[in-house]
Amino acid sequence: MNDALNHKPPSVCKAPPAAPRHVLSRGFTLIELLSVMAVSAVLLSVAMPPLTAFVNSVQLSSASNAFVSGLHLARSEAIKRNARVVVCKSADGVVCGRTGGWEQGWIVFQDDNNDGERDEDELIVQREQHLASSLRLVGNLNLARYVSFNPSGATQLVSGGFQAGTLTVCKQSLDGGEARQIVLNAVGRPRVQKTVVRYCA
Repeated sequence: MNDALNHKPPSVCKAPPAAPRHVLSRGFTLIELLSVMAVSAVLLSVAMPPLTAFVNSVQLSSASNAFVSGLHLARSEAIKRNARVVVCKSADGVVCGRTGGWEQGWIVFQDDNNDGERDEDELIVQREQHLASSLRLVGNLNLARYVSFNPSGATQLVSGGFQAGTLTVCKQSLDGGEARQIVLNAVGRPRVQKTVVRYCA
């Protein structure tokens, strides 16, 4: 009986652990690394000009579209309110600026006294922040300070004359380059067209 109690099950035979496999790791040589860097530099130099041009084009389109959107809003509000509505350049979003370009920002407001300037009691319909620091937005003589829409939706100077002209959005550069022109006709309808400027200061 003691023999039965002392009986141990046969041990299971285990295979010896496999010897570790040696994996050969191989790094880059200095010549290979320099070759990769040289090829990367060439590819980057080829890709950069088109990429820069694309980014500039997107910025110009975005800025011109934002301004045109403000013009459309002002025109529709003038018709809806049966009142003069003005878009003027404004750095602080409160009063109309007398100096600088439109890139400083602009406001759309109801011009109750028809003077092209915003007074404290005149309603601001929209405020637009300044554009990217590298962009310029400049209007010709009739559009240098403000754009005014009468109740019929036509553009009209505060003096009573019709208001039409162009505003140019460009990337600040003495070499010029691609730009956008916002063309405003006498009935208050703007359109955007591509153009090239000799310089943009």
